[in-house]
Amino acid sequence: MFEREFTATTVQRLPAAAVAALEDLIAVPDPVPEGKEEGGDGGAAMHSFLQELKEDPGPLQLETLLAEIVKLERVKTIGLPETLFEGTSEKVVEAWRARAMRMYPSDFAAAPEAIKLTLLAALSWVRKTEMIDGLVELLIQLVHKISVRAERKVERELGSEFRRVQGKHGILARLAQAALDLPEELVRTAIYPVVGTTTLADIIAEAKANENEFQTRVRVKLRGSYSRHYRRGLPKLLRALDFRCNNTTFQPVMDALALLERYADSEAVFYDRAETVPIEHVVPEDWQEAVADKRGRIERIPYELCALVALRKAIRRREIWVEGGKTWRNPEADLPADFDDNRDVHYEALAKPRDTAVFIADLQRRHTAALDRLETALRKGTTGGVTITRKKGEPWISVPPLDKQEEPVGLKALKAEISRRWGVIDLLDVLKDVAHVTGYTAAFTSVASRTVTEEEVLRRRLLLCLYGLGTNVGIKRAAGGVAAAALPAGQLDNEAALRRTRRLFINRDNLRGAIRLIVNATLTARDVTLWGEGTSCASDSRKFGSWVANATTASTPRSRRWRCTSSPPPSPTSTRT
Repeated sequence: MFEREFTATTVQRLPAAAVAALEDLIAVPDPVPEGKEEGGDGGAAMHSFLQELKEDPGPLQLETLLAEIVKLERVKTIGLPETLFEGTSEKVVEAWRARAMRMYPSDFAAAPEAIKLTLLAALSWVRKTEMIDGLVELLIQLVHKISVRAERKVERELGSEFRRVQGKHGILARLAQAALDLPEELVRTAIYPVVGTTTLADIIAEAKANENEFQTRVRVKLRGSYSRHYRRGLPKLLRALDFRCNNTTFQPVMDALALLERYADSEAVFYDRAETVPIEHVVPEDWQEAVADKRGRIERIPYELCALVALRKAIRRREIWVEGGKTWRNPEADLPADFDDNRDVHYEALAKPRDTAVFIADLQRRHTAALDRLETALRKGTTGGVTITRKKGEPWISVPPLDKQEEPVGLKALKAEISRRWGVIDLLDVLKDVAHVTGYTAAFTSVASRTVTEEEVLRRRLLLCLYGLGTNVGIKRAAGGVAAAALPAGQLDNEAALRRTRRLFINRDNLRGAIRLIVNATLTARDVTLWGEGTSCASDSRKFGSWVANATTASTPRSRRWRCTSSPPPSPTSTRT
């Protein structure tokens, strides 16, 4: 009953043009035959938009950003009304989207009209939201990427050009020895006789000059990298995303974005003098000399860089949000529906005061107390290795890595028993045996219009792809390790065949479905007398390298590494990590 009412309401809300556009998604089949492997002699591959709609973004680069913008614009042209799923839970719409992701065009064509249109509408609706969030993520990561790359290039250059005050290491050693030998003496009587004031002034001047030189070179590298490569994607990005702001403090950033959009098609080097160019909250103090010339004109390229960095910071703070997104949507939409009417109840549940001044004062008090404890520990030498250093000219609290803990006795005994019973087990054998027991390879459905590869061949290629991706060996080496002579003609698992399998079958939703099957099978097989009946587990937030864009992870801007952030939707018998 609910499904019939839901589909009928959805179809009634769809305009005729949107219905025609949804029909077009399945009207054109995917003309790429299964035998034409990617990178082979079949020429450029042609894909239906339904297939592109199901695919995840590619690696972190400008071309991926531009491709996602084109895809988003095509979804917007479908013309789904903003009130299409009004009054419907997000979980319901996402469930229909998940159902549509596993269907082929022939499955859509065989479905009743109302169900077919609802499935296609839900798929397009949710994928549009995901693409908007994905573009924001790409923007955040690309801005960070060009900044980090510029800093690393300059660090390598300065490393070979670094000039020191003559004998500085010996001077610093004598200075430290004097401070240790005469701890109670005044600086003038203990330090100056060992190291003169002129030498100390030279060391300070050199340090400041090196820092200024570093920042200047970083700005030059950033400007060159942005202007030669990344800048061409800015106008399209500003047109594709609708940025909004609820905080007047960040209005200058919004004004800067509006200025950038007005000049998107201009070839002028400087902004017109009649323009009001926001500087506060947009251009950092150390960038102002690079942005404005001696005549007071604002140069566009460095200003655009500053605006993008300011935008990235504001988005990550949720001060600026994106219309149509979910992760990066209006933060007020994340509040309970009755928040305004029951503020007291919600604040009490959060154990927070309603008065902002009280909240800030308490936060400052606890922060000050914590810093006081750190200062006391630093004087006593009881910090466990925590020190105050400098990073990019700013004070930095450095925390050393923890020492390796002893392995629990029980875990050590368990490993020994497994080794005694089965010896060394190859990971590929583990993947194969788990697939045989759980059938998780059935969760990997194609995003193409059809699949003609034999089931056994497809299962073997999936295992090889998962092995290559999961171990960072890579698709190429995984294919190179297969004995070609052992396979029948036409079933070679070469690199092109594995890459096509990776592109068509391995995506975030399929991986989550496979993980769900394995987790549920594990919970079913466990001995509750040993492991208990819990269905949740903790994560140690361990970071690990990624050979390629990992569909079940998200990048963390601080380390160019990957951290696990995604998990399969929880079910009564699945874990949540």
